[in-house]
Amino acid sequence: MSSIGDNVAGILAELPPGVRLVAAAKARTPAEILEAVEAGAAIIGENYVQEAAEAFAAVGRRAQWHFIGHLQTNKAKKAVEIFDMIETVDSADLAAEIDKRSRAAGKVMNVLIEINSGEEGQKFGVRPQDAEALLRAVAPLQNVRVQGLMTMGPFEGDPEDARPYFRITKRLFEDSKTLGLPGVEMKHLSMGMTNSYRVAVEEGANMVRIGTKIFGPRS
Repeated sequence: MSSIGDNVAGILAELPPGVRLVAAAKARTPAEILEAVEAGAAIIGENYVQEAAEAFAAVGRRAQWHFIGHLQTNKAKKAVEIFDMIETVDSADLAAEIDKRSRAAGKVMNVLIEINSGEEGQKFGVRPQDAEALLRAVAPLQNVRVQGLMTMGPFEGDPEDARPYFRITKRLFEDSKTLGLPGVEMKHLSMGMTNSYRVAVEEGANMVRIGTKIFGPRS
């Protein structure tokens, strides 16, 4: 059975130039995360602030830290301490709280706007038609920098089923570049997971969030 390190090396060798790997470390031990980092995983993605705090204590700044789960406003203060980017901003209220906590911490937080590209009721994210309004609401914040968009797509099933959702998000990404909003830079397009990252890359993703293919199935 291949090791975590082998898996990371294989994915990094496969990804095209300019596509960044986020090692999605939900429910993984600090030792497993450290193994991924030592193999070249430069970005660790965490879904929960408390889990991230435990892993961060072991790994520290040897990697960048991206928050990729649903962030509750009451966890924003701790998230700002740990993370280099929050990929899942989906409301003006959350952005305002991150801005407030970042200002108090003396830092500027890079964020992505999460798009609910499938308009699924059980998923977080802003609907595509509401994305521009949210961008305009977040743009004036001094301690938040919008750096791009993120979408989930279906968790399982045929990867091709995710393609339309990735296309919707890529189109929004390109359209958002034309808005000319100060403080908004469409640099990162985070799409695709273990099941669908190849399709996501074909559709323009330059950041992919891969967990199972690195760490194996969660027990």
